[in-house]
Amino acid sequence: MKIEVLSKDEKEGKLAVAIRGTNSAFVNALRRTAIQDVPTLAIEEVEIRKNSSALYDEMLGMRLGLIPLVTDLSSYNLPEECVCKGEGCAQCQLKLSLKAQGPGIVHASELTSSDPKVKPVQGDLPIAKLLKGQKLEVEATAKLGTGKDHMKWAPGLIYFKHLPKIKVGTAENAEEIVKRFKDEVKAQGNKLVVDESALLTSVRLDASEELSEGAIKLEENDTDFILMIESWGQLTPEHILAKAADIFKANLKDLEKDIQASS
Repeated sequence: MKIEVLSKDEKEGKLAVAIRGTNSAFVNALRRTAIQDVPTLAIEEVEIRKNSSALYDEMLGMRLGLIPLVTDLSSYNLPEECVCKGEGCAQCQLKLSLKAQGPGIVHASELTSSDPKVKPVQGDLPIAKLLKGQKLEVEATAKLGTGKDHMKWAPGLIYFKHLPKIKVGTAENAEEIVKRFKDEVKAQGNKLVVDESALLTSVRLDASEELSEGAIKLEENDTDFILMIESWGQLTPEHILAKAADIFKANLKDLEKDIQASS
């Protein structure tokens, strides 16, 4: 099996990797591990001391829980794996507080964290709109958790598709065809030159045969795949993939031990 990076966008938090020489079961297992088992921080408990906004307490708590928080996995443990056995300590949870008074829109950046490294990924994310005289006072507890318990802990959108083999021919109207693409295809006379990495990760890939009037052919391939990771900002895409691989490997070792114990 071979893995190579096709494209990376640090600003958008996107990563596309080609995984060659495997099968869909393996790639899907890696995808599910990344979504369900890679831990992140999220607000789990909310104490609402004052809320005179138009939002119900339950709606306010839900909004706070869905705010992605920058996560440092080296500083926090899952509650069930912590030395406190889940009772709550500085190694498995942290506090965030919010005090705001209207008029104005309350943003995620107004949350004050007990750990300066942990903050909302998007500071301009709106929490509530306060009118004159309305107040919010909240203390929240963020904990490390995984997507299998609640999707608020999932690290991002992760999906895969088959990686086709691209065959390129000639076209009489190459210049016209190039205009239908972005930067994935260029023309040299009546010959099309394809940037495979760009085309494989492009939204125009599946329509490339039609857009090129048959000059570009996509051949089916059952052993090569594209894994796409779009992080929500708690972790980088590279960190998500590396952590998922470590967890997947550990899960396989546990499975091997169980099989040996039962045989």
